[in-house]
Amino acid sequence: MSEGAGSASTAAADVLTAVARVDRRTKDLAKRIKPGEIAVIDHRDLDTVATESLIEAGVAAVVNADASISGRYPNVGPLLLPAAGVPMIDGVGNEVMDRISDGDTITLRGDEILCGDDVVAKGIRQDMDSLTAILEESRQSMGDELERFASNTLEYLRREGHLLVDNPEIPDIPVDFRGRHVLVVVRGVDYKKDLQLLERSGYIREQRPLLIGVDGGADALLALGKTPDVIIGDMDSVSEKALRCGAAIVVHGYADGRAPGAERLVEMGVDHVVFASTGTSEDIAMLIAFERGAELIVAVGTHNSMVDFLDKGRAGMASTFLVRIKVGPILVDAKGVNRLYDSRVRKRDLVLMVAAAVLAMVVITLVSDPVRLVLRGLTLSFR
Repeated sequence: MSEGAGSASTAAADVLTAVARVDRRTKDLAKRIKPGEIAVIDHRDLDTVATESLIEAGVAAVVNADASISGRYPNVGPLLLPAAGVPMIDGVGNEVMDRISDGDTITLRGDEILCGDDVVAKGIRQDMDSLTAILEESRQSMGDELERFASNTLEYLRREGHLLVDNPEIPDIPVDFRGRHVLVVVRGVDYKKDLQLLERSGYIREQRPLLIGVDGGADALLALGKTPDVIIGDMDSVSEKALRCGAAIVVHGYADGRAPGAERLVEMGVDHVVFASTGTSEDIAMLIAFERGAELIVAVGTHNSMVDFLDKGRAGMASTFLVRIKVGPILVDAKGVNRLYDSRVRKRDLVLMVAAAVLAMVVITLVSDPVRLVLRGLTLSFR
């Protein structure tokens, strides 16, 4: 079948035929899959951001080699698929990644995956009820996971607590942070909605903050029509367009100095510096802004809870905890701020506004001699 055959997919009851796109990295797959095609992934505990990216790409269905909700913690991301009307077959086994080639035409029939007439894999056909049941079970049994998470966090704090008082060696970045508001954008839950709200509110226009895109956050800024001043991250989810936009680029390296993300920039011929740190990319973004004299740090999409970190596959959040303690006096976390506002216009308010306008016109007509004179003249002209 041709490249765009997914758009001509056919579905009847539990049967769906379309082109398959196969990738072990969901965020890479979401960038190249076309509307109407089937995503074949290997993603244990499918997180919210990855799920949203698949839905935005217009996938016809999702086949996951692993468990989208393992039950290890309450992961709500996969519930977005049935809510959006996207069928999913879960836990079909790792072998499916080799049995289906990228671009194959496959058929989903109930809980089976077929290539031609051959059943190549079988899994669990998930829906809202089945996923909700797994989610509730995970909420009941997350005590052990919480204990492990807390232990890992405390162990890191014992080893790295000195970071609170140390003055880290910040690489030379050709951007002046002093006295500026700094907006840090991370690809986290609702990051696009929060960023759009900050734009609509006039904050970005009025305060003109220095813009930092953390990995894919740089592309979110470009999509809003804003050019990032600094891009920070391991560079695995930033577009080439963003990397060539003129921003200062800081590659997040390992504590031992290795920086795999720098290889891509070297190949592109893009200037960059490396910041070696055991923390996350968003941690070093806030740390750089703080150490360089920012007046205020506004964070969008950042990860600050156990579920956030387990979604990212991290066993603890000690580095983030330490950084947030350090930068806390100037940090404003805008995560989820869009939920505080409802920009919809209610019908009742619209009716009242129109009624008020009509009433105002009637009152003006009754009390204004010039208006009455004009209306009398128009009346006489039509007789």
